[in-house]
Amino acid sequence: MTRITIKEIAQKTGLSIATVSRVINDHPDVSKQTRHRVQQVIDELGYAPNAVARSLIQGRSKILGVVSTGIEFYGPSQTMAGIERQANELDYWLMSSLLHDPETNGGEDALRHLLAQQVDGIIWAVPEVGRNREWICHHSRTLAVPIVFLHMTCRDDLFVVAVDNFAGAQQAVRHLLAQGYTHIGCVSGPAHWWEAQERQRGWRDTLLAAGITPDNRLLQTGDWTAASGFAAFLRLADANPDLEAVFVSSDQMALGVLKAAHQLGKRVPDDLAIVGFDDVPEAAYYIPSLTTVRHDVINVGAQAVRLLDTLLNTPESEPFSSLAPNWIVPELVVRDSSLCS
Repeated sequence: MTRITIKEIAQKTGLSIATVSRVINDHPDVSKQTRHRVQQVIDELGYAPNAVARSLIQGRSKILGVVSTGIEFYGPSQTMAGIERQANELDYWLMSSLLHDPETNGGEDALRHLLAQQVDGIIWAVPEVGRNREWICHHSRTLAVPIVFLHMTCRDDLFVVAVDNFAGAQQAVRHLLAQGYTHIGCVSGPAHWWEAQERQRGWRDTLLAAGITPDNRLLQTGDWTAASGFAAFLRLADANPDLEAVFVSSDQMALGVLKAAHQLGKRVPDDLAIVGFDDVPEAAYYIPSLTTVRHDVINVGAQAVRLLDTLLNTPESEPFSSLAPNWIVPELVVRDSSLCS
């Protein structure tokens, strides 16, 4: 198949190549009639822009690199959906690299691969696990392209978009306290994950602010899965016979907690109140329906793309100086699982 060129469109319309180019590149100073005329010929001939040639002219590839992990879980998969949707709206292509073991893989190879593909910028959507950010954070300010980080501690030298997990956990525990519960346990995510640390900190600090010192027996950890939530709650209930309520760091783990509570003969919420975190689509259909913390993880991905687009389109003469973190503030969704009868 022969590729249609701008020169042929210009000949067909009787316009200059420069005018046709302005139309194709959506330049503002083109009349409506001219734009319509060119578009008709484009449709007639089936013209498709040469992306490679355009990137050489503009000095931009219109490709964003994304490094991610854990897309089998609700949060990461929804974040990727937000990245893809916003990138499409802003006319970017995505090139992704998946880290299968973020606990031991710092991502250096993924970064080098993306840079070799001439991406315009990078979204680092790998959770902060243990010390896996040390290498990339150390070098991020010296890279040839901007990089936006997700799911990590906010720092004044990096561009970060993150959910305020601490505030979300505070809302959950304050709700349980307002219901009159004082013996409140926590099923946390993996201790070395930043999100789990922040949610656990919100649980602990909120209890302390209410004059309640949480006993270490009130804390058990899982790995975000329903099975780990089931096992964690059995341990929690065994260590705390008078447990009244539990804050669970993910809705998937909360599903396991519900099953374990049922197995132990505990009625929810009559004998045990439960609050989760995520508001997965199924949470409203748990039995009973799950009170949970909703955070817009799709918006996390979308904000990351918008921030990267802003960085890419800020002239060097006007440096983008704001490094304030872009916080996504969660909200509590109250359902049956936490309400006193």
